[in-house]
Amino acid sequence: MLEKLPDVIGHALHDVRAGLDSIVFNTLGLRSGMASIQVTSLAFADHAPLPERYTADGIGRSPPVDWLQVPAEAAALVLLVEDADSPTPHPLLHAVVVDLPAGDGGLPEGALPSADHEGAGFHAGRNSYLQAAWLPPDPPPGHGVHRYAFQVFALGSAHAFSTHPGRDEVIEVLREKAIASGLLIGTCERPDGSIRIGDAAPSGPLVAG
Repeated sequence: MLEKLPDVIGHALHDVRAGLDSIVFNTLGLRSGMASIQVTSLAFADHAPLPERYTADGIGRSPPVDWLQVPAEAAALVLLVEDADSPTPHPLLHAVVVDLPAGDGGLPEGALPSADHEGAGFHAGRNSYLQAAWLPPDPPPGHGVHRYAFQVFALGSAHAFSTHPGRDEVIEVLREKAIASGLLIGTCERPDGSIRIGDAAPSGPLVAG
């Protein structure tokens, strides 16, 4: 949707960003003295571009994500994916998955529901568009590089989440029960010139992500 925004809007909002300091990984205070989970992906390296197939310019399916070094005392895992560079007060939430099995493991490509894909049945929460699905990266042209934070948290005890938990519910539980965390950054950028003469104006909310 945002690929049709004029470049001038992206340039005007270039310095308006939620900030990497605002992602959940950096606001819970778990890194000091806590266990660290290693988060990786077969699809992209840390701080490297996400392949187009996982974005709004491709088929928009969720990428594979793996994790190692989960503490033995963990009862369950939670995955959050946030856009640290969205021009919003808080990072745009692209995915929430709760009740993941404790221990080393991961999610395969397409594990989460998306526009034309049912997913693999994991317990998904609501993203910033209030959908229990993967929200493909969709940054506006000219806004610069967006950093997508794939964050994995280990819970020290089990929790009964609601059917489709939102950001506030998940963060509250993490503050009470998280014992370890890990982070992987993937990037996405739409350069200038994405709009063509004759393109229709975009419809719907102009929320970058």
